[in-house]
Amino acid sequence: MRDLLDRLRGTILFAVLVVVTLATMVGDRRAERSGERERTFVAGMVMDVAVPVQKAMAAPADAARELWSRYLALVGLRSENDRLRQRISTLEEENLQYREALVSSGRLQRIAEMRSDFEVAMLPSEVVGGDTSAWFRSALLDRGQGHGVRSGMPVVTDRGLVGLVTATSPRASQAMLLSDRQSSVDGLVQRSRAQGIVRGLRGDLLEFEFAVRGSDVRMGDVVITSGLGGVYPKGVRIGVVEEVGEAGDLLQTATLRPAVDFGRLEGVFVMLWRAPTMDLLYPEEGGS
Repeated sequence: MRDLLDRLRGTILFAVLVVVTLATMVGDRRAERSGERERTFVAGMVMDVAVPVQKAMAAPADAARELWSRYLALVGLRSENDRLRQRISTLEEENLQYREALVSSGRLQRIAEMRSDFEVAMLPSEVVGGDTSAWFRSALLDRGQGHGVRSGMPVVTDRGLVGLVTATSPRASQAMLLSDRQSSVDGLVQRSRAQGIVRGLRGDLLEFEFAVRGSDVRMGDVVITSGLGGVYPKGVRIGVVEEVGEAGDLLQTATLRPAVDFGRLEGVFVMLWRAPTMDLLYPEEGGS
């Protein structure tokens, strides 16, 4: 008998619940028809029991919905973060391009002013390499004979003189920098009109050698090309006097800081002009 009751315990409990539920439903219907607001004792007890049961049954579903909502929110947040990172990267790139364009526009404006001052056509070129050894200092440019470049043509930037083209090929050229030991330029002090010779000294510094008598050279003076010798047009900025040496019997020297930073050359301009004397040095290329 006991074994039978154990086997039927689940069935009996289910039947009791069904009966209680039906009784509750019938009682509710009668209460609604009669207008009663209060539930019977049994109905109230069932409601009290049903509340925690319903909460317990609904908890997994609520947790699953909450987890799914958070997952969707995280997916959306990750997607939004990726989009914002991409947008930031795009804005940074655009900002860099705008800044470079502003710098370039300033350079082009100064070059346009130089072009009008010297009335010489100027060809833009990029520095793609160079030799900065102890004795030789040169730059490799990406413009050559096919672009109208010839040996003996001056090379400048918006800040001043860079050097002189010394060798060309159909699509490239090599320029000797002012800081090269073999470089030599006729210079003129803009303030006092004192004249002398500018040569490469050491590192990126220049040496200005001038006659002692009748010369007035001071620290901070700007030295420009004098135009003598016909190699460079007159008035191109060379550098600024940093130090004036002791005077000798006939000559005196001064150290110049170049107007151009040779260690950071990027874009330069080749003056499409060369002096007639250059035809004697580079006869194989003909006149300009």
